[in-house]
Amino acid sequence: MAQRGLCSRREADRFIKQGLVSVDGETVNVLGTRIDPDQIIKLHQKALTEQTGLCTVLINKPPGYVSGLPEQGYESAVMLVTQRNAVNPSSRIPDRRGLAPAGRLDIDSTGLIVFTQDGRIARKLVGADSQIEKEYVVTVHGDITDAKLKRLRHGMKLDGKPLKPADVQSLGNGELKFVLGEGRKRQIRRMCELVDLEVNLLKRTRIGNILLSGIPRGKWRLLNPGELF
Repeated sequence: MAQRGLCSRREADRFIKQGLVSVDGETVNVLGTRIDPDQIIKLHQKALTEQTGLCTVLINKPPGYVSGLPEQGYESAVMLVTQRNAVNPSSRIPDRRGLAPAGRLDIDSTGLIVFTQDGRIARKLVGADSQIEKEYVVTVHGDITDAKLKRLRHGMKLDGKPLKPADVQSLGNGELKFVLGEGRKRQIRRMCELVDLEVNLLKRTRIGNILLSGIPRGKWRLLNPGELF
């Protein structure tokens, strides 16, 4: 079910136990039931209605906030989800306890970060098979040369594992644009270190089709119906 994008693994277990899943029209309520690849899986209307009520929040994270659980002296960015910080003052305020980060953005970095109640979105953004692009604008100190750009684009390794090819362009005035198809821990900062560039500022400006524009720093909005990553 998770592989077909119907729900997350956790949701699949719960829906199966509740008898809200059918295979070829027959209700399945036993975890671990095996089916053939061509069989049709459907969620019952109660499960679909529950999924419709799940919300996803887009935050423009300032520096000094962590992405996940709070750390000593630092709050999680999800604490910004208050009425005062809403882009639209009339937005309903989701229960922050139900929002989980779908990806990381380190404490010194700014820009777009996603918190969601929807396991399907989390899997799409951070699952092992995720192919969602993420775009960053990075201000660096050091000489930006063609040779360095070439190395940043392809052929690097981190922790002994090769990186996927990246789209890296010089924007002038010490700025670079990175478009990545993966998200290793502190990836851009570590990539830049390998070519003797020091990152001064790092801002994520896009995740898939969703842009940061329109969300001021420290503010948030809900993902609108029909918006897709």
